[in-house]
Formats: sequence, structure tokens, C-alpha cells
Amino acid sequence: MFIDKSLKDYVAEVKSGEPTPGGGSVAALAGSLGAALTSMVGNLTFGKKAYDELDEKTQTEMKNAFNEIQKSIEKLNHIVDEDTKAFDGVMEAFKLPKETEEEKKARTEAIQEGYKKALEVPLECAEECYKVLELQNVFAHNGNINAITDVGVGALLAATGLEGAILNVKINLQAIKDEEYKKAIGEKVDKLLQEGNQLKEELMKTVYTRLG
Repeated sequence: MFIDKSLKDYVAEVKSGEPTPGGGSVAALAGSLGAALTSMVGNLTFGKKAYDELDEKTQTEMKNAFNEIQKSIEKLNHIVDEDTKAFDGVMEAFKLPKETEEEKKARTEAIQEGYKKALEVPLECAEECYKVLELQNVFAHNGNINAITDVGVGALLAATGLEGAILNVKINLQAIKDEEYKKAIGEKVDKLLQEGNQLKEELMKTVYTRLG
């Protein structure tokens, strides 16, 4: 599993001539690191004087966001490896026999289903990175001021993970012939990207404001 490798070994795997781990896996890792930095900011905030001075509602919001961030880290770490398997179904479908008309039809249908399955993983990654961007808001406004730049880096990484995953959705979407499905997914990821970028810009504005 790639997630269990050292950073040095993972980088070596990425730079090799092998197709995996590729951009999808790296996008998930970026999102996980962004979430992890947010978790660090939480750990550096809880129990401090500034945190104790926050109203109860904000404290609860931060604690809840912190707990959700842990779930996002776990999910994105899983996708670091899962993304490398996402295209397996497509490759297997291409190996199916195509001698008769029935075989050709079955093969085409299997390929189409394979592409749909292949984009489910990066779509999940994009949605999880979007969730991380939402959860980062309370830390941007109320996290330990000494770790405000870590909130910024975390936001940039989560946004990178989001857009990187969407690129992988879009390339698989090109091969799909179901126009209705194609349109629905295309609109979904375009909205995710647009709103995700807005969240990132708002987070960075808050970070730079608190940075002074």
C-alpha cells in the first residue's frame, strides 16, 4: 500500500515510469495533508487561553469540525491507494473477447461501466476535499494565531486535492457515451470546483487578514 510507504519511497514511486501512483493518488494525499494541518491547528488551539475565551457555540463547532477532519484524513488516506485500482475495471473490460456481435456489445458495455466506476473514486476525493475546505473555516477564524499560516497551507492543499481529483473525473468522463450521465456528473464537478475555489479564496482572505 502506498500510504504505508515512507515519503521518500512514495515520491520515488510517483516519479517512476509506472502509471501508478499518479495524479489521482497524489491529489488525495494533498487533501489528506491539508486536513492533517488543520488537525494540527486544532491540537495547538484546544486548551489555550484564546480557545477558553471563545463562546461555547464556537468551541463546540471547532470540536465537531476537528472530529470530522479526522474522518476526512482516514478517507483520503484510503483513496491514496484506492485511486490506483480505479482504472482496473476499464483495463479488464478492454481484454474481453470481441469476436461476435454479442461479445462486442458486452465488451462495450463493460468498458462504459468501467469508466463510470473509474471516476467514482476521484469524485469521492473531490467531495471529501470540498468538505475539508468547509471544515477549515472555524480554524481560519479562531485557530491559534501562531499557526495561522498552517491553516493557509492546509486550505491550498485541500483545494489542490479538489481540483486534481476533478481533472481525473473529467478525463474519464470524456470516454462515456451516456450523454445524460455525462452532463449530470460534469455539472456536479463544475459546481464543486467553483464553490471549492470560493471557499479557498475566503479562507486565504481570512488567513492574510489575521496574518496582518
